[in-house]
Amino acid sequence: MSIVNVAIDGPAGAGKSTISRRVAKELGFIYVDTGALYRTVGLNVLRLSLDMNNADDVISTLDSVKVSLRFINGEQRVFLYDEDVSEAIRTPEASMAASAVSAVPAVRDFLFSLQQDIAAASNCIMDGRDIGTVVLPNAQVKIFLTASAEKRADRRFKELSEKGINESYENVLSDIIQRDYNDSHREIAPLKQADDAILVDTSDLDLEQSYEAVLNAIKERL
Repeated sequence: MSIVNVAIDGPAGAGKSTISRRVAKELGFIYVDTGALYRTVGLNVLRLSLDMNNADDVISTLDSVKVSLRFINGEQRVFLYDEDVSEAIRTPEASMAASAVSAVPAVRDFLFSLQQDIAAASNCIMDGRDIGTVVLPNAQVKIFLTASAEKRADRRFKELSEKGINESYENVLSDIIQRDYNDSHREIAPLKQADDAILVDTSDLDLEQSYEAVLNAIKERL
């Protein structure tokens, strides 16, 4: 049987990671969170006290940075050098850094081959911003997962609160709106729905309903 790739794209806070991880487990696929890779590059820039909005500063880190994905007990963990940063990359600061560095073509080139190599070797569900349009344009299934900015901000606010991260809802919403603008207006691989992608809007769905909608869409397409 040939390798099956599922591409799930969508804006920040749409629930891509949570839903994709669960669907991948149900189907027995590997889950690849490409946003985690960009967050890790961004986190490295922040830790070096460099300007994440300065392309030259960002590019200067690529020769030495070591980013890797390791699958431990079937779950993806992200490493910066030899440190597991799977939790450290989930802060609002890391989110904004990810948005900034992802606009730098050299960063996308740096991570592109890693993403394609994983997809070529395993049945996988890969989520991000440009998976169906750029990284895996020949994926058998493409889904564009979205929700209103307000609904996504509400979900992200609750997620951060549960992790003990103090952030106001207004700031979370502002960050979501800014990331949407940055991701959809960047020159290289902007966020957009692939022509052959299935649109799944979860604004009026709870997590269980969103999961079922995505799982059913994949099963029907396959």
